[in-house]
Amino acid sequence: MNKKLLDQIKIDDIVAIARKAGDEILNIYNKSFSVNYKDDNSPLTEADLVSNSIITTALENYGVPILSEEGKEIKFNERSKWNYYWCIDPIDGTKEFIKKNNEFTINIALIHKKVPVLGVVFAPALGDIYYAKNGSGAYKNGRQISIKKNNTSNTGLKVAVSSSHLTDETQKFIDKLSTQSQKISLISKGSSLKLCMVAEGTADIYPRLAPTMEWDTAAADAIVRESHCMSYQLSNLKPLTYNKPDLHNPWFVVKNKFIQI
Repeated sequence: MNKKLLDQIKIDDIVAIARKAGDEILNIYNKSFSVNYKDDNSPLTEADLVSNSIITTALENYGVPILSEEGKEIKFNERSKWNYYWCIDPIDGTKEFIKKNNEFTINIALIHKKVPVLGVVFAPALGDIYYAKNGSGAYKNGRQISIKKNNTSNTGLKVAVSSSHLTDETQKFIDKLSTQSQKISLISKGSSLKLCMVAEGTADIYPRLAPTMEWDTAAADAIVRESHCMSYQLSNLKPLTYNKPDLHNPWFVVKNKFIQI
């Protein structure tokens, strides 16, 4: 991989952008706000738009294309020419934001040839920030995180599940896991925090058998990969890829490499 561009980007600068957006989001979060709905019936708040403006304005200085959930649609014939691009979700977990349960994140990722090579996930209401850069490790709040061994033999299998989207298909997958493990513990969490939980070892596996978009996972996926875990397509157990013609993710599972499925 040509690391010239990646080497020029300081992860601390991207962290600072996420923190700036987080400060403005919290100003809105801590007061009453209105909720609108997009054409696909997904919620949209003032905070989504403010965060998007802050992040995209700052990232434009790098001269790299930007793909954002709240940005304009960009056709694949244009995207297919990109070598690097930013993939961002100004607020991942807008439903959690509206519920005010604190489990929403800001996601900023850099993608290189379909692979996330840098990621920042900031949960401003929780005060937690995860970040990673290819070859430099993964971190939470300044402390390096990495999965080095299997510690499920005594504690059972800790499974991360969505706070808002636990589908029948996901439940069936978990039921299958329960026949293979002596004990299953479910941990409910919103937004991309579920991927980060696997990266830091507070969960062993996160199955997602429900719709997601690339910007929902890209930033946390970079953190997952630098912590010696992986996000696998469920159909073939190959790693998730990005900048596809269809920006929907396939069903996937995130796990540390010691877990067999």
